[in-house]
Amino acid sequence: MTTLVIIDGANVVGSVPDGWWRDRHGAAERLRDRLAETGLPGHEGPVEVVLVVEGAARSVESVPGVRVDAAAGSGDDRIVELVAAAPGRDCVVVTADRELRRRVGELGAGVTGPRSVRGPS
Repeated sequence: MTTLVIIDGANVVGSVPDGWWRDRHGAAERLRDRLAETGLPGHEGPVEVVLVVEGAARSVESVPGVRVDAAAGSGDDRIVELVAAAPGRDCVVVTADRELRRRVGELGAGVTGPRSVRGPS
């Protein structure tokens, strides 16, 4: 079965102080493109990658290999909704947010930090 990998876009982009705050949309696009190339490095087997974006990044579009999900409100709440909507499916959430890690962990999702998907910009 294909693992669902849900990326907390704002958290992953914000994990590296590279000036992302000057162009949140562009930073989210660069992350999306990196994910389309690499998926979840080190993970064996097929993955479905969902990049959850919010705020100024909401207009980032999906590309082959990465579905972009624009949160209408809180990105964290949307990630929890996506995990809850996939009962019995292997899910991995990429975030450093402690509260989000707790919430999705209670639903059975695995968690990993931003370094698992951050490569050179």
